[in-house]
Amino acid sequence: MLEKLTRVNDRPVYSIEDEHFKTYGRVLKGYDFSELIQYMEAHTEIPKEGNVYFPSIMEMEEMDIYKEIRDNLYGGMDIQIGYCNGVNSTMNGFEYHRGCEVNIAVTDQAFFLGHTWDLEGNCYKQEKAEIFFAKKGQAMVMHETTLHLSPCKVEDTGFKTIVILLRGTNTTLEKTVRKREEGDTLLLMKNKWILSHKDREPLMKRGAFPGLLGVNTELKY
Repeated sequence: MLEKLTRVNDRPVYSIEDEHFKTYGRVLKGYDFSELIQYMEAHTEIPKEGNVYFPSIMEMEEMDIYKEIRDNLYGGMDIQIGYCNGVNSTMNGFEYHRGCEVNIAVTDQAFFLGHTWDLEGNCYKQEKAEIFFAKKGQAMVMHETTLHLSPCKVEDTGFKTIVILLRGTNTTLEKTVRKREEGDTLLLMKNKWILSHKDREPLMKRGAFPGLLGVNTELKY
């Protein structure tokens, strides 16, 4: 799969197990995510168009794995477990959060990733982004300095991924914040700083800053 993805795209595609991934995150081991994955396979669907994202799913948060991740990985901080399913195949934009993010691949999938330190004036040149592949069943922890957005499909049927974040992330801001730093312009939702490609209409309509420069690259497979 990796060789094929690299062959048909304009840049290399790395496994999340590759040394190259270290500045973006790490593979998460030592946890049993099978119950979460089984729930996703049995109770969630992939939409025919676009993506769907639900920040917090009660049934998933009632599983034993919730407490294990909360207490160990997040040091007791309150977390939420949700999911993102879809048929996306383009870069579209980037976001980042305070605190790490856990993604668990319920299907094979790939990610465009970047670094926050490569932002210039709230803008990011798309050619700097790198592509990483996660196979079904793998889990990864992304650093808070990692720019990311939704996964990309690597097969026609789309993707399913479990998303774990600090509680409240990606929910509606209760008030508009006073701009104090340059990056404040990117704050669109709670704990969600985001920049969009100018042609990504759904993000632009929500008020995202048009900071992804260049072609809105599509992942080919």
